[in-house]
Amino acid sequence: MSITYRLTLAGDVPLELVAGLVAPGAAETPTPAGNRLLSANLNDESGFVVSITSGRHGYYEAEADGAVWAWEPEAYVDIGFHMRKDTLTEKGRPHMLRAVGRVLADRSEDAALVLNDNWLMLTRVDGVIRRHNEADWYDEAYDGFLPR
Repeated sequence: MSITYRLTLAGDVPLELVAGLVAPGAAETPTPAGNRLLSANLNDESGFVVSITSGRHGYYEAEADGAVWAWEPEAYVDIGFHMRKDTLTEKGRPHMLRAVGRVLADRSEDAALVLNDNWLMLTRVDGVIRRHNEADWYDEAYDGFLPR
């Protein structure tokens, strides 16, 4: 079984810029629908496989602190971090949060981090970062990974 975190950025962000922040060696993979997909297998060094895609007219919904959160960005970029459960705690999550931190520090777009398409973990709206469902996932050791 695997765990997937998805960081979504609102806007028309070039995929190569995002890949440079999370997976500099990402390769483009053809898709049946003709959409662009950049991906890299970083299991050995970071504990995850990353996929980067973009789209238009997005719709996202997740549980956030006991309520339903919904977001509809006109244009967006999704960065998917797919990790095995056995590497999640020691390798996957810390490396993923460092990558998320690099993206948030470099880019200014509104953003959301969602776990398994169900739980909202973090949002950035108008430059303000807020953690959600914190008791289930956040460790004080991660404080230095994310911008404030």
